[in-house]
Amino acid sequence: MSYKGSATQLKNRNISEKICEKYKVYRDGDVLRFYYHDENGVPVGAKIKTPDKSFSYEGETPGTFFGQHLFPSHGKRVVITEGELDAVSCFEAMPGWQMVSLPSGAAAAKKAVQRQLQWLQGYNEIVLFFDNDEAGRQATQEAASVLPPGKCKIANLQGDYKDASDALSAGDSEAVRKAIWDAKVYRPDGIVDGKTLLELVTTPTPPADYEYPFQGLQSKLHGIRYGELVTITAGSGIGKSSFCRELATHLLQQGGRVGYLALEESNRRTALGLMSAAVGKSLHIGEHERSALSEAYQETLAKWNLYLFDGFGSFDPDIIYNRIEYLAAGLDCRVIFLDHLSILMSGLDGDERRMIDQTMTRLRSLVERTGIAMFLVSHLRRTSGDQNHEEGARVTLGQLRGSAAIAQLSDAVIALERDQQDGGKHSDTTVRVLKNRHTGETGIASTLSYDLSTCKFNETTVEREFDPTTDF
Repeated sequence: MSYKGSATQLKNRNISEKICEKYKVYRDGDVLRFYYHDENGVPVGAKIKTPDKSFSYEGETPGTFFGQHLFPSHGKRVVITEGELDAVSCFEAMPGWQMVSLPSGAAAAKKAVQRQLQWLQGYNEIVLFFDNDEAGRQATQEAASVLPPGKCKIANLQGDYKDASDALSAGDSEAVRKAIWDAKVYRPDGIVDGKTLLELVTTPTPPADYEYPFQGLQSKLHGIRYGELVTITAGSGIGKSSFCRELATHLLQQGGRVGYLALEESNRRTALGLMSAAVGKSLHIGEHERSALSEAYQETLAKWNLYLFDGFGSFDPDIIYNRIEYLAAGLDCRVIFLDHLSILMSGLDGDERRMIDQTMTRLRSLVERTGIAMFLVSHLRRTSGDQNHEEGARVTLGQLRGSAAIAQLSDAVIALERDQQDGGKHSDTTVRVLKNRHTGETGIASTLSYDLSTCKFNETTVEREFDPTTDF
């Protein structure tokens, strides 16, 4: 798109020609054009404002904030205003500071912030400076709810001014500066009077958001719920990743939005593993015709709401936490798989127990804050007896590697037990529930037999043990 019109001083707004040129606010006859640019700074669209304050749009919508192309993806503070003239007015009052505006006004504030969440996360402070009216206040709360806690601040304009442009038009640039400097950290309401909960506690809610694909697990855990952290543990090579892929495939086939971070395998291996579990064929083993792989892809990945982490070999925990939050808040992924905990900490130095404590606390906070369901894979310590986990030793909570925080901060812990060396039953896996915060039901849930040719788990439900005190 080529520019039309030219930058001129907006006298009634107290905005200079220099600032209009910087932001590409051009007067074209009797209309104002606000040019939007893609991430490379190329103009692709323009919002047009007429003298009677009606708006239209020409060209493409890049999904960026107005003025975003002018600033880096990191810094001390970025201010987001509701309208384009507000952003320009803020820059006029505070030259050099990062000032951008929503592309589609208050009504779409939350979506606009979600779309650029990854860009915003590079700033230490994110100041929301929306209009001083009911729509602006509601948009502020909605947008703040998806921003990282502690980073978001709310600017309140004093006086009778509606917005930053209104204040600057009145020659009160100090009011604009004061609103930004005095912006308060956003703190959502967190205390509720129990007397107000009648409607909440009497409204029926579904028992779970998804069911487990295995009847035994479903009967003990009563489903997969958002806001819960479930740890899956087993010895080395027992099948934790295959088990996770089976769960993920089950959710994806029901239309779930899933984020999958497999930290010790490539995205090709993860994708082929998920495709294999879905179509019932070992696509990751041996050679396959391109047409067969394409057909499987069209039936699976092409239809699924699946997002993978392309960071094989990069284990910076801060990056991974950031990506999980982006998956949850920016892409609306409601279920996240993280495989596995030990490799997440491989880039850290220090006491293992303390590192696990800190990592589990951060993951628990992520789950609580974003409302996602998270499946976390964790390794086990070696057993002290003669039989190890690779030979079918029973798993206990105390064997979770490194710290009691894994068990304490998980809502449920699922253990897989299998004797790899038992020729006749080397594929039989006992699924044991070690912790169940929801109902307290624990113990063996079922036995699974893995068929390598179909990449499927076949379940044998465990019969309830005879209890002479109740079964007569």
